[in-house]
Amino acid sequence: MSGALKRFIPMFDRVLLQRAEALTKTKGGIVIPENAQQKVAEATVVAVGPGFRAENGTTVGPSVAVGDKVLLPEYGGTKVTLDDTDYVLMRDSDLLGKFSS
Repeated sequence: MSGALKRFIPMFDRVLLQRAEALTKTKGGIVIPENAQQKVAEATVVAVGPGFRAENGTTVGPSVAVGDKVLLPEYGGTKVTLDDTDYVLMRDSDLLGKFSS
């Protein structure tokens, strides 16, 4: 992990994600041009905030942990660049699902 990424802690129920790389070649060896590549909906959790406060004052922790693979919605999130690497910052509740290992 890079220096800036180690020091970055998302606030409340935010999750910092790194998108999976888009496929540039098929299994048969055909190269896919950039304009035909689809946006990847899978990401890896890089950093997690402590959670949000409920109305009664208790902290509700996030449903994902660092290293989990998650499914993202098509739109949403905030693009963040740390040490020349692009990440997506979004709320824990906006994630569509988590892949089991």
